[in-house]
Formats: sequence, C-alpha cells, structure tokens
Amino acid sequence: MPIRKPATTIVLALFLAFSATAQADQAAASACAAQLSPDGRMIYDKAAPTVTAKTDIRDAVTGVARPLVMNGTMSRDAARPAAEAAGECLKLLK
Repeated sequence: MPIRKPATTIVLALFLAFSATAQADQAAASACAAQLSPDGRMIYDKAAPTVTAKTDIRDAVTGVARPLVMNGTMSRDAARPAAEAAGECLKLLK
C-alpha cells in the first residue's frame, strides 16, 4: 500500500487556494477600474503596479494624483473624485 503524503497535499491545496484568491482580487480590481472615469482610470493605472499588501492606498493615490494636478494634466476639482474612486478599486488589490 503506498504511503500518502498528507502534508504535501495540504500545502498544494493551500497554494492553489491562495492563488485563486489573488486572481479573484485582480479580476475584481480590473472590473472596478473598467467603470472608472478617464481621470480615475489614469490614476488607477499609474498606482496599481505599486500596490502591495502593505501599501497605504491613500499615499499611493496621492503620490500619483498630486503630480497630475501640479503639471496641469488634471484639475484639482477632477482629481479628488477620480482619486477616491480609483482608491476604492485599488483596495481590491490588497
């Protein structure tokens, strides 16, 4: 009778579960981002590559939005709601 390796099976199952969760978060974030305004999408696209589990979303969004306002790419009035909406989508990446 072959010896089963339950530890290996458990580790493999956990790995697959975490992989599926990560993909689901990415899919949810992408679906959310698809609903953003063009300004919100610009902020999301620039901030998303920097988001990790430890990222402060507010800092990430501010770091992207502030230069866009300062260089005239986006108005301050447009940046605030766009940044808030992008931030909600970025939270799904964590």
